[in-house]
Order: sequence, then C-alpha cells, then structure tokens
Amino acid sequence: MSGRLAVFTGSTPNIGTTVTAFGTAYRAAALSGKRIGYLCLNLKSAKTHLYLGVGKPEVTLDGIRPELRAGTLTGDKLRQYTYRLPRMEGLHVLFGNMAREQAEYYEPDDIRKLLEASKQAFDLTIADVSAYWDNAATVCAMKEADERFLVTTGHLSHFQEDIQRWTGQVGTMFGIAPDQFQLILLKDMNRITGGFGMKEIRKETGCLSFAEMKLLDSVHLQLDSGRLDEWLATEEHHAAAFDAVADPMLSRLSWNERLLRTERPWLRRLMFHRSRER
Repeated sequence: MSGRLAVFTGSTPNIGTTVTAFGTAYRAAALSGKRIGYLCLNLKSAKTHLYLGVGKPEVTLDGIRPELRAGTLTGDKLRQYTYRLPRMEGLHVLFGNMAREQAEYYEPDDIRKLLEASKQAFDLTIADVSAYWDNAATVCAMKEADERFLVTTGHLSHFQEDIQRWTGQVGTMFGIAPDQFQLILLKDMNRITGGFGMKEIRKETGCLSFAEMKLLDSVHLQLDSGRLDEWLATEEHHAAAFDAVADPMLSRLSWNERLLRTERPWLRRLMFHRSRER
C-alpha cells in the first residue's frame, strides 16, 4: 500500500517553514505510531542537519543521486539511508542536497523516483521544499502531493507578492490552482495587534484556511545550537505547539483510532470534544 505525501512550502524564505514542517513530522510520528519520512528538498539551502546537530551526515540527497538516475532506489534502501532521531525512532530524516552548485541538475524524474520510493518506505512522507518554483523538487513534489501546505505570516510582504507570482502564476502553469493550497499562518508571539489575519490572507491569495500556530521564541536558540529534536522531546508543550497542524492532518488520514488510544488524557479529551463538534 502506497503512503501519503504532504508537501510544505513557504510563501517566502526564512519565515519558519522548515521548523513547521519538521515539527509537524515529529508530532505526527509521536501521535500516530506510524512510520513517518521527512525529506529535505530545499536544494539550495538545506539546513535540517544543522538544526539536529549533525555536522557531517553520512547520507544526503546528493549522495543518492546515482541511484535515482539509475532507477535502483527502493523503499527499503531509502529507509536505510535516512537518519533516525534518538528520541523519536518513528521519524526518518533524509538530509538535503549539500552540493548546492548542482541544484539545477536535478531532473523531474529524479524527484519522482525519490517520492515513489518514499511512499513505499513510509506511511506518511512530509517534504519540505523551497519557496521558489524554479527547481524540479518544488514543482514535482507539488504535483505529486496529496496535501499541499503553504506557510506564511501576517506580514503583507511575506504573502502578497510572492504567493501571486510563484504559487499563483507558476503553480497554475502546472495545473495547481491556489485553492489547492492550505494556509498555515505563523503568528508572531510578540505582536499584540497589527498584521493580517487568516481571513484577509485567504481572500488575498485564494488559498484555503488550515491552521494558525505560534512558534515559541525559544525554538530559535535550539536551531542555532543544533538541538531542535532535544527541544521537542524535553517539554510536552514544545512539541504540542505543532498539534495545530499535525492533529487535523492526521485526522484526514483516518488515523484517529491510534490517537484515541493514546496514554495522554488531555489528547483523548481533545479528540473526543472535536469528534462531537463534527
């Protein structure tokens, strides 16, 4: 049975898309008990290994390009190539392209073969791609995706122009309309008033509302020190911040049975309450 593919992109770079995608993958593995794959497909700015404190990854995306070209990459092989987090064994991470000068040389077939192997290997694959649609990874992942998430903030400069020019114009060229994207709005912890809300952003972009969440300020220190997984594992409320995205996503995958059997009483109450609301 083929796994599902969820793709995360940002409306513009450097707003927290990778943290949102990774945190969602981490939480999905924790809550579901399923095998979750995380693919770093930002070909020109891969940083996941740095956030996890892995200075020299044993295997990266560029390292498996020969197998992609030869068509020999299988789901079993891909699982062997991924990094397993010490604190979350259900999450498998494929680190991104280290040979940035070769970013333009990835072909659509390379990415399609990688995604096919990932669907064989994992129950759910979460792919983190560039905000720019000028590369095979972003375009092909979006075309293959079962769920498309667009991360943005309430700053006008973060969503208006770039979403119109990239997601709107370029995405449409490949048959992907704006209303096929689901908005994740990152709210500023320090901002009391001001900024645009989900309703205004949805109207401006034509995308669908999905979730709003706040990234805790303390996460940025963990990125710089390479301790993101430790930060997620040590305090329940750190990882639970990503439930705003992970919970409804998992519900769509009909994995609620596992969630309802969780040992966390607060989550059982939450799921029961939401099921009654529906």
